[in-house]
Amino acid sequence: MIATRPSLAAAARVGLLACIALLLPAPICLGQRRAKPKPKLAPTHRNVSYGPHERNVIDLWLAESAQPTPLVLYIHGGGFRGGSKESLNVQTLKELLAAKISVAAVNYRLVQHKRLPAAHHDCRRALQFLRSKAQQWNLDQKRIGAFGGSAGAQLCMYLAFHDEMAKPKSHDPIERESTRLHCVATSGGQTSMDFRWWQKWIPQYDRPHRDPAKVFDANTEAEIGKIVEEISALSLISADDPPIHMGYGMAPKDPVPTDPKRAQAWKVHHVTFGLKLKEVMDKLGIEADLKYPGAKTKYRSVADFFKAKLPARP
Repeated sequence: MIATRPSLAAAARVGLLACIALLLPAPICLGQRRAKPKPKLAPTHRNVSYGPHERNVIDLWLAESAQPTPLVLYIHGGGFRGGSKESLNVQTLKELLAAKISVAAVNYRLVQHKRLPAAHHDCRRALQFLRSKAQQWNLDQKRIGAFGGSAGAQLCMYLAFHDEMAKPKSHDPIERESTRLHCVATSGGQTSMDFRWWQKWIPQYDRPHRDPAKVFDANTEAEIGKIVEEISALSLISADDPPIHMGYGMAPKDPVPTDPKRAQAWKVHHVTFGLKLKEVMDKLGIEADLKYPGAKTKYRSVADFFKAKLPARP
């Protein structure tokens, strides 16, 4: 059921894609030297708890501003089996803070803790928690975006495209906060978790690479299907949803890499995911900026996208 030419230019694209292979246990840039880690920027608040699990924690960097600042939430990838908030790109963080945009990085439960959609519910809670602290932390509740890669991209799109999930009558004040986003940016994101969809549209993806029974908190195909529909961008998108900037590491007509490990990463992060979402969003009249090698795009980077969508108020 579900989720889910030999040239220097082509080789470079394969190397780039391997860098974002976040569904693999230990993603690395194959065929490239390991870059020296950049020095970390200490958060204003570290490991702030937003829920009962040990992974329900947030790091928060507050931009200096007299006015309430926009906020961007970083959600890490890792195939829902690994990864952490520490993977936040330092250069992107510095660019956003310089533009007076505050940044939060969130951890969430992995499938070994509780199967999907637990991660989605955690990220929803994290967003609502941050909104509940807006006055205390000088945040603009209405101007919040999110970005992430691979599994993190899925979680960002879930928040961006799902209808409002706030519970106005809840006894929990955090649950009364909005779950809507102003804008979203993704890298290598899977816009459907239906593995049958993958088999139909992704080049040479001939069988599921994960056992759905180990991914989804469900006992039947019907239950799995319901979860997939509830968390997949292609089934959630509607005309009132926010703009997106998407990045992928290969062009639509690039060949599948011959190396099996590279081929795996290439398939599960294929640009077709973005192309199919863009088709729908174009019809709905929603901005969908799609970046891949050779494509003409409006935004140079994730930071540029957020600076355009969340400018600091005078």
